[in-house]
Amino acid sequence: MLKSGAEILWECLVREGVEVVFGYPGGAIMPAYDAMLNYPVHHVLVRHEQGAAHMADGYARATGKVGVAIATSGPGATNLVTGIATAMMDSSPIVCITGQVAITAIGGDAFQETDVTGITLPITKHNYLVSSASEMAEVVREAFYIARSGRPGPVVIDICKNAQIEKVEFEYPEDVELPGYHPPQHAPLSDVQHAAELINQAERPVILAGHGVLKSHAMAELMEFATKTQTP
Repeated sequence: MLKSGAEILWECLVREGVEVVFGYPGGAIMPAYDAMLNYPVHHVLVRHEQGAAHMADGYARATGKVGVAIATSGPGATNLVTGIATAMMDSSPIVCITGQVAITAIGGDAFQETDVTGITLPITKHNYLVSSASEMAEVVREAFYIARSGRPGPVVIDICKNAQIEKVEFEYPEDVELPGYHPPQHAPLSDVQHAAELINQAERPVILAGHGVLKSHAMAELMEFATKTQTP
């Protein structure tokens, strides 16, 4: 079925389990806002885009789901930066969606044209510039996968206005295949045994537990470990 890039965006968000988005509309993201009315997503209108990023961050921390913020191009996108950096530092899974000028206008100093991907490169796990509607589904699917996987964090999707308007055949990508580093998920038994020996030899051991314990739902295991080793 033919769908516009904006419709594909919301179709993918719904399939990713998104129920709430935090945002502020503007010209470059307006096609996405127009399409939103046809999907079961609750939009929280903020007073300032910085609030949208912080709300998405807080939502992710409170629910364990990926938080979503949406803003227009230029100052709308740059206002998200503080919240994105916060999410990066605190490993909070959020996806920030920004509008961008049409692909034919990029590089021409167009109204509210800003290098969003360049600005957010150091403070995101990954970011995307969507220049065509045909890229939309795969990018959204990958963005949520990256935001959730490994050490969680923020991902930015910068969408050209033409990519929101164009119509293409929609097919949702069920699987995500990303090349990259895939470290082992379990420590070697010899390392675990060595760590246990060091703990047993320690005179004043103390546990410093981070947010990863909550993310991996390992609270019960942590309590059992602390009880067995009598470690505060």
